[in-house]
Amino acid sequence: LAMPLSYSVPTPLEYFAALVQGAQEESIALLEAAACIAHVEYPDVDVQQFLDDMDRLQARLQRRMPAGATPLQRLNALNRFFYGELGFGGNLNDYYAPDNSYLHMVLRTRRGIPISLALLWLELAQGAGLQAQGVSFPGHFLVKVLMPAGQVVLDPMTGHALSREALGERLEPFRLRQGAAQEEVPLGLYLQAAPARDVLARMLRNLKEIHGARQDWRRQVAVQDRLVTLLPDAWGEWRDRGLAHAALGDARLAVQDLERYLAHAADAGDAQAIALRVKALRGS
Repeated sequence: LAMPLSYSVPTPLEYFAALVQGAQEESIALLEAAACIAHVEYPDVDVQQFLDDMDRLQARLQRRMPAGATPLQRLNALNRFFYGELGFGGNLNDYYAPDNSYLHMVLRTRRGIPISLALLWLELAQGAGLQAQGVSFPGHFLVKVLMPAGQVVLDPMTGHALSREALGERLEPFRLRQGAAQEEVPLGLYLQAAPARDVLARMLRNLKEIHGARQDWRRQVAVQDRLVTLLPDAWGEWRDRGLAHAALGDARLAVQDLERYLAHAADAGDAQAIALRVKALRGS
């Protein structure tokens, strides 16, 4: 008798882990992994359907592309399509809504934040034959396109190109907060292409901040699960997940994470306070 086929469907976290754990930076499927982040809120979202929808948009854009178009013509056609015809833009009315970080929702509503809009724009730019990359600029994610005459830096909220002066102005508040040492760092260092893992971490940390501010510990734990999967050596993320577990009243899981943090970050400034917290949790 033939044995019946049996297989288990991966959980959303296992799906995310399969895309990012142990993967070389250049082999991470960034758009797919970023779309998986929506499983925090929408466990049944069909990521493959989202990717198919993006493929269809790429095909529509291809049909609008003039034959033999120069890179500048391609860029202009992409921006007319993305911001004009499709109507993508920033969700200025509800900037801190978690949906702004869930790519299938951004695709549906045409509203997002810089990093989520950038990911959709970059996917279409790649299909349009442009050499485009994300830039993890302080305070506001940007995109850049390598053109024959040099690179063009754009704001993914609007598609507008940013001059060196405009970029310097955007950097000024960050430099003031960081102190004199930042004055020495040339602008070009802030405009380097962002690795896929950094982009995913930035998306997750945006959500972490939103859920933390709302004291929504259940969703924060779900975000932290992905952060420790993505960045297993970022010990502060283990600490923060432990504290979220503690806020949910799950002392056992809290102690596990906080002890792992202490084992690797014994010299951290908050180590003593965390050790006291562990002691209290063990006694609870």
